Parts: sequence; C-alpha cells; structure tokens
Amino acid sequence: MKTTVSVRSSWRGMIAIPAIRASAMQGVIAGTEHLRQASRAVAPIEEGTLERSAQTTYNPGNLEGAVSYNTPYAVKQHEDLTLRHDAGRTAKYLENPLNGERAKIIALIAAAIKRAL
Repeated sequence: MKTTVSVRSSWRGMIAIPAIRASAMQGVIAGTEHLRQASRAVAPIEEGTLERSAQTTYNPGNLEGAVSYNTPYAVKQHEDLTLRHDAGRTAKYLENPLNGERAKIIALIAAAIKRAL
C-alpha cells in the first residue's frame, strides 16, 4: 500500500522579516531602558545632575540602542576608581550594570522577537 501526501506552502518572508525586525527593535528599546534604569541606580550622586542626564538613543536601521550620560564630568566619574561615592553609588556606573544585566537585556530582546513569531 502506498500513500501519497501533498503539501502546499508559501514563504512570506517579505512580510515576516520587517515584523521580526520591528519586534527586535522593541526588544532593543526595552533592553536599553532597562540598562538606563540599572545604571541610574548606581550612578554617583551629589546633586543628581549626573543621574538625571542619562539618556537613550536608538538606530533602528542597525537595531542598536545606547545609554549615555551628558555632563562634563560623566567620563571622569565613570573611569576614576579613586573617587569616593555615597553608599550604593560607584564608578563604572554604566559598564558594571551592562555586564551584570547582560542576560536580562538579551532576554528582553529575545522575548520581543518571540512574540512576533
């Protein structure tokens, strides 16, 4: 006995790819915002100017997001390990949260893509 099965399918990649990219960008935005909040929580604080200067920027074309701080002393506060800070506040206030929250950021991006699929 021989059974024949026929299957018909159509590839709709031209529809799927933009939807996946848009969802990936939403994940990048969520991950970048998560990093911004995590870094603000440990940024050195005296008057709060540095912490309030945290901002996010995005490049949807490259699926990129960035967190930056915009004060004249942001780099010095980040890089100078000899400076003293209040309890819970530290130098490397952007680098350390990025390294510590990497898995969470990746999970936020992956979850956004998964929802699109």
